[in-house]
Amino acid sequence: MPEPTHVTLQDVARAAAVSPATASRVLNGTAKVRDDLRVRVQDAAGKLAYAPNAHAQALAGASRRTVGVICHDVSDPYFAVIARGIMRVAGDNGLLVMLASTFRDADREVAYVSMLRAQRAPAILLIGSGFEDKRWERALAAELDPYLRGGGRVAVVSRHRGLRVDSVLPENRSGAAALANALLEMGHRRFAVLAGPRSLTTVADRIAGFRDALTSAGVHVSEEDIVECGFTRDGGYEAMTRLITGGLRATCVFAVTDVMAIGALTALRDNGLSVPGDVSVAGFDDIPIVRDLTPPLTTVALPLEQLGERAMELALRENAGRRSRILRLAGEVVIRESTGKVRP
Repeated sequence: MPEPTHVTLQDVARAAAVSPATASRVLNGTAKVRDDLRVRVQDAAGKLAYAPNAHAQALAGASRRTVGVICHDVSDPYFAVIARGIMRVAGDNGLLVMLASTFRDADREVAYVSMLRAQRAPAILLIGSGFEDKRWERALAAELDPYLRGGGRVAVVSRHRGLRVDSVLPENRSGAAALANALLEMGHRRFAVLAGPRSLTTVADRIAGFRDALTSAGVHVSEEDIVECGFTRDGGYEAMTRLITGGLRATCVFAVTDVMAIGALTALRDNGLSVPGDVSVAGFDDIPIVRDLTPPLTTVALPLEQLGERAMELALRENAGRRSRILRLAGEVVIRESTGKVRP
């Protein structure tokens, strides 16, 4: 007699007209599935005499309950707060979060996605700005496209170019424009910008929004007024020091992240300059620590934890037959004591 044909999970999914991920959740009881989908999968499994491989289940069990989260730097409070939102929703759904930092290395991000694919993680979340790099876009798409076709789910935070996946986007451009307008109302007309690497889309968007609003008011920010540095506290310190050494002319310095603004405040203090007496400083993100600084930091407050929660919720939704979704979350300008009105 011929040996019976081995029926795979993919065979059951194909017969039930659902994704392999949905078939897996039904057959393994790992999450709730709509009643009609559950019945279809169970019927298909019965007709095909599907028998799960117990050894394979034991090996795959951990990865099946693990969501991969890839961010730029988990030590940055911006990413830590977003990750907290992700973990809250994941925990409510019985999922474990595996967190990896790329340290803004585009190739490392692609490598981590490849590893998570190999481990058959049910979902991958990419947290943080994308790169202005066509080679990276192609390499990442080459990893994500087959993963999505195989039933994996992907959601991203703060990137919107090159990927046809669910996205949660902070309103970086409009938030920076609103901050610029608020600073103009305080009488500022001479600005400097502390920028991270402009190959990052978040940096490009925040600078563009800030400059566009100033330009509309007849205020020009030249390339010489923009100091590119590391996207870190030390980068902000270095950039602020360079501005001071070159002869600080701005009445207000905008750092494109709060972490960089913290470094800038320290550099000003170390050089004997007062904030906002000698110069005002503003940031972006509203990470928890900035309201406790001396002086507290003016910034654009983003709903950071909510960004993570919404991304995890998108990753948990059924993808079959649905288009990718984009959720946009606005920021709010918060004026604190690090910025003052310009004296006549």
